[in-house]
Amino acid sequence: MGSTRYITSMGELSRKDNSLMFRKEGKNIYIPVENTKEIYCLSEISINTKLLDFLSRNHIVMHFFNYYEGYSGTFYPKEHYCSGKLLVKQVEAYRDKRLYIAKAFVSGIIGNLYEVLYHYYKHDKKETKETIDWLNKEAKMNLNQADGIKQVLQVEGEAWQRFYGEFKHILPEEFIMNRRVKRPPDNPINALISFGNTLLYGKTVTAIYQTHLDQRISFLHELADRRFSLSLDISEAFKPVIVFRTIFDLVNNRKLQVEKHFNRKYNYCLLNEEGRNIFIKAFEERIETTFLNDKLGRKVTYRTAIKLDCYKLIKCILEDKEFMPFSLKNKY
Repeated sequence: MGSTRYITSMGELSRKDNSLMFRKEGKNIYIPVENTKEIYCLSEISINTKLLDFLSRNHIVMHFFNYYEGYSGTFYPKEHYCSGKLLVKQVEAYRDKRLYIAKAFVSGIIGNLYEVLYHYYKHDKKETKETIDWLNKEAKMNLNQADGIKQVLQVEGEAWQRFYGEFKHILPEEFIMNRRVKRPPDNPINALISFGNTLLYGKTVTAIYQTHLDQRISFLHELADRRFSLSLDISEAFKPVIVFRTIFDLVNNRKLQVEKHFNRKYNYCLLNEEGRNIFIKAFEERIETTFLNDKLGRKVTYRTAIKLDCYKLIKCILEDKEFMPFSLKNKY
C-alpha cells in the first residue's frame, strides 16, 4: 500500500540481507525496503536490534499498537532533519503565538466538519441543519471570542460532540454512538473512530519526521511526556476528511458489518482481522486520493497535504506567515 506496510498477524520481523522478512506460520514474506517509509505493527511481533539498526539507517518509522488497537508508540530513527534555529523559534511561537495557532487548528476542524455534514445535508439529511448552522455561525464566533486555550478547547469539544450527535441521521442504527469512549472502545462506531484516529496519528508522526519540526512542541494540545503532541494538532483538521469519510463510506455501503467484522466482549469492542484489513485498505485508498491544490496548481494526495500543513506551520513560525490548516472547501 504505497510507502506504508501493515503487519496484522503475529510473527517475527527481521532483516534478511537488504530486505525485510516477516515470518508467520512457517512461511516467509519479503518486504522491499525501497519506497518503504513506515511500518504499522497491529499484532504481536518479535524484533531484534539488528532490525532496528537497519530501519534506522533506512529512515523507516515503525508504529506499534496494543491489543485494543490503540497507539502504543513509535520507533523513531535518529532525526535526520535537525534545525536548531527552528527549534528555538518553535519554542518562542509556543510562548508568543500559541493562542493564534491553536485557534487556527480549531478553525480548520470546524470548517471541515461543516463540509462533511453539508454533503449529507445536500443529500436529503436535512436533520443536520441545526449543527451545520451552528458550525457556520456560533462556533466561529465563539472561537474568535476565545481569549485562552481553555476556551478554544471548549469550542473544539462542542464541535465534535455536535458532529457525533448527527450520526443518528447518517449511519445505521447499530452504529449510532451514545458517547465517545476511547480506551478501550465500547461499541462498533467507537472502535472505528479509535482505529482510524490512531492510523492517522501514525501518518502524521511520519510526516512531521520528514520536516524540521519538533514533535514534542504543540499548540492546541498540552505538551505531554509520553506522546508526540504536535502530531495530535496537525492531524485534527484531517480527521473529518480522512477518518470519518472512510467510516461513513464503509458503514453505509455495508462493507463493514457489526455481525461480521467486530469482536465484542463484556466491556470493549474491536475490529477483527478481516475488519481491520477492510478498514486499512479503504483508509490507504483515501489518503492516497488526489485533489487539485488551488495554491500549488497541481494535484496532490491527502498524505502530501498533511506534510504541506507542516510546512505551512514552519512558515508561520519562521516567517510570521498566516497559518491555515487544510481546508476541504478551499482544497489547500
